[in-house]
Amino acid sequence: MVNTSEPARQQLAATSIFKEGLKAGWPICLGYLPIGLAFGVLAQKAGLNAFEIGLMSLLVFAGSSQFIAVSMLSGGASVLSIVLTTFVINLRHLLMSSSLAVYLRSANKTWTALFAYGVTDESFAVNLTRFRDSNWDWRQALVVNHSANVAWIASSVVGAYSGQFIPAGAFGIDYALIAMFLCLLVFQLRGRLYAVTAIVAGSLAVLLALLIPGNSYIVLASVLAATIGVIFRRKDILNA
Repeated sequence: MVNTSEPARQQLAATSIFKEGLKAGWPICLGYLPIGLAFGVLAQKAGLNAFEIGLMSLLVFAGSSQFIAVSMLSGGASVLSIVLTTFVINLRHLLMSSSLAVYLRSANKTWTALFAYGVTDESFAVNLTRFRDSNWDWRQALVVNHSANVAWIASSVVGAYSGQFIPAGAFGIDYALIAMFLCLLVFQLRGRLYAVTAIVAGSLAVLLALLIPGNSYIVLASVLAATIGVIFRRKDILNA
């Protein structure tokens, strides 16, 4: 029998963790390519250079906020209004982080902070599903987050360099972000309770968008729909 040393076993474990995380994260990476390309093109059209676009993707790493920030820059909005708008939009990360926090108890503060930086709508959906349904580890989830991070930064920089050759909205890349969210929603519908909650959230978002200025309706609709979903679950409505 061949004895495997402790460093070798740790190396094998690390390789396995990386492979499993990359296996789960590659669809996100693939989906980020056209979205990041679209962002890079739009940001280049707004007057940002490749370095600024890459730095923005590195420091912010929030697709919807970056798209909105670039749109506001194009419209001549002030820095303060852009910061406040993107802050409100990203408040949904409080909800996502709260849902994931219970699975990160074994990670120290440094790893938790690095994990939090990489949380997006897509990585949240993938990791939460795997945390619930399988023996998923926070280290595997970390690989999902940051493989997506690398794909996003790289694709946005490529879009920045190629923006001068690609017309804005070409090839349907402006629809890529919406398409990805719809796909993630479908994968989350695991029963009638989830479907009804999604319908309630969408309906409330449309209604509140007509009543409330800005983007705070997104967070409010999410909180209200989640609350209704919890009530339905506790009362065993819809047999979820």
